[in-house]
Amino acid sequence: MPNYPTEIGPYRCGNNQPLLWIAGPCVLENQSLAFEIAEELARVASLLNIQLVFKASFDKANRTSSDAFRGPGLDAGLAILSAVKKSTGLPVTTDIHEPGQASAVGEVCDLIQIPAFLARQTDLLVAAARTGKAVNAKKAQFMSPSDMQHVVTKLTDAGCQNVLLCERGTFFGYGRLVNDMRAIPEMQAFGVPVIFDATHSVQEPGGLGGATGGNRAMVEPLARAAMALGAEGLFCETHPNPDRSPSDGANMLPLGEVENVMRRLLAIREATVNLVETHRE
Repeated sequence: MPNYPTEIGPYRCGNNQPLLWIAGPCVLENQSLAFEIAEELARVASLLNIQLVFKASFDKANRTSSDAFRGPGLDAGLAILSAVKKSTGLPVTTDIHEPGQASAVGEVCDLIQIPAFLARQTDLLVAAARTGKAVNAKKAQFMSPSDMQHVVTKLTDAGCQNVLLCERGTFFGYGRLVNDMRAIPEMQAFGVPVIFDATHSVQEPGGLGGATGGNRAMVEPLARAAMALGAEGLFCETHPNPDRSPSDGANMLPLGEVENVMRRLLAIREATVNLVETHRE
């Protein structure tokens, strides 16, 4: 069985530990912007006693259009993440798309993310597990919560004892995702913490024709529901000016709004924890 609580760098997630917050821009654009976002997130996390992992992708390998910006690539992207980690002291994470990327990413990142579209790829999961780092596997849009038990087994059989699962919505018809919030307690029953991805849950795939659209107004309402259901972590992407982001701008939170959003979410989480403890007594 996986460790519980799960260890991510200096943090522990689960068993009423402080909220794990995975946040950052969708894709790395340049080092200056990465520093700007990471420093503001670090300030908010310190102020609110949140365990922050900085996230950004070095390559968006599943963009809708072949003409879309994908990112700086593996080497340049890891160099930026390494610089952010050194400057801020924050653990960092990014996603991998091929087994051959795992080793290099594991040398820099404290947490390795498995994209939802690739959650069934055994070789990718095994490669991530063998780095010795914690792994956050996103539930595929086409998988049920119960299917994710096999993802946990693949990771643990390959040696990973620090597993996170992530709910990020399921396809509902064309161009729309929907969250079945039952997925949170159902996946927690596997003995692993569950992260709620609030920003990708509001994606509208292909909604902009040649790009993915979204509805950022629904990010906080969905995150509130996840906090009330006891999710141990929150994933959200943010940008100083989301409408100018080259990827997923429509569903990202503006950086300037993040502190107030997190205050409201933490209030719900605290009330939920207190209610559960009172019921136990």
